[in-house]
Amino acid sequence: MAINQTDRRSAAIAVAALVVLVGTTLARGADWPRFRGPGGDGVSTETGLLKQWPEGGPKVVWRTDLGGGYSGISVAAGRVYTMFADGSDEFVICLAADSGREIWRHRTDGNFTNMHGSGPRSTPTVDGEVVYALSAKGKLHALGAKDGAPIWKRDLVKEFGAKAPRWGYSSSPLIEGKLLLLDVGGSGGSSIVAFDKESGETVWRSQSDKAGYSTPIAVTVGDRRQVVFFTGTKVVAVSPEDGSLLWKQPWKTSYDVNAASPVFIPPDKIFISSGYDVGGAVYRVTTSGVEQVWRNREMKNKFSSSVLYEGHLYGFDDKMLKCVDAATGEMRWRARDFGHGALVYADGHLIVLGDKGTLALVQAVAEEYRESARVQVFKGKTWTVPTLAGGKLYLRDENEIVSLDVSG
Repeated sequence: MAINQTDRRSAAIAVAALVVLVGTTLARGADWPRFRGPGGDGVSTETGLLKQWPEGGPKVVWRTDLGGGYSGISVAAGRVYTMFADGSDEFVICLAADSGREIWRHRTDGNFTNMHGSGPRSTPTVDGEVVYALSAKGKLHALGAKDGAPIWKRDLVKEFGAKAPRWGYSSSPLIEGKLLLLDVGGSGGSSIVAFDKESGETVWRSQSDKAGYSTPIAVTVGDRRQVVFFTGTKVVAVSPEDGSLLWKQPWKTSYDVNAASPVFIPPDKIFISSGYDVGGAVYRVTTSGVEQVWRNREMKNKFSSSVLYEGHLYGFDDKMLKCVDAATGEMRWRARDFGHGALVYADGHLIVLGDKGTLALVQAVAEEYRESARVQVFKGKTWTVPTLAGGKLYLRDENEIVSLDVSG
């Protein structure tokens, strides 16, 4: 049957519309399978999000009770994963992303208690059909993502001679190829450990240092793949192949609280920051090590990590939200009323959650602080970084978890 020009034009329009529709679906349906999102950098690729919020804030999709803890929220394949404390026990839990209905929970350890806040700190990492979770006391679990069935388990303190950090294990598992990489803080060259993600067996051990509270990142500089850890006393890069040392830089902070994740500034720089009046610095990675580009006290990330967007670092300088030029360390603007907050970047905006439950939408521009919307979401302490997946914003405090619809 002959196809006329009109039919061809109609078919072309239909195909183009399908491409746009599929692209939009993909952009809005991206998973957030680990701490700080797909890239481990707090940056979302989702588009078409609300640029203004209605009075009262974005629509609440669901809200459900949860126990104590500061674990982040991971989302994959229509399911939500996080960790919490319930009585004397600690759990990883799986919820339905569309309703908040509990699908399964698995006990990971006894509850970690502390005067500054009890419960788990680490964020579950979802990799295919497996979810990996680390308890605040150092029990590492691999579980079936669908049903929570145990696959393997390791005890970091008992097996590696590690000492749990004062405020509990907080680093989240990093998957790199066939490996699971973790800041263990073990003795005898077991500071950094690589596990076979399928069997849980130890593949290699490296370095000798106290554990920090930061989650590592994997980056490529030139043609060299490297994993950057922010341990208790230094920033250090190792080869994922065998754990061999590539470079290191001492970095001392009170109580060994190096908590914010390193930020990669392509093509060859690393930003690190810590609180307690220490500040931040940018290092250039070279063939022979690293060299300092700048260091100052303009950005003191006590526990919340910064995000990089268009050459600027956005993050919390202790209790103050700031924008800092990544090339020079010069402050561009600041905002004071969030307390110890956390943030992610999405669709031209910063999604900012203050430590007393204030949620704000702030334009990611360096010229000045421009707030687009604000709402009070919680009344309790909120120290957990926001999660964005499929047009839904997932937040938690020490009592509950909520899903908000921020799709345009």
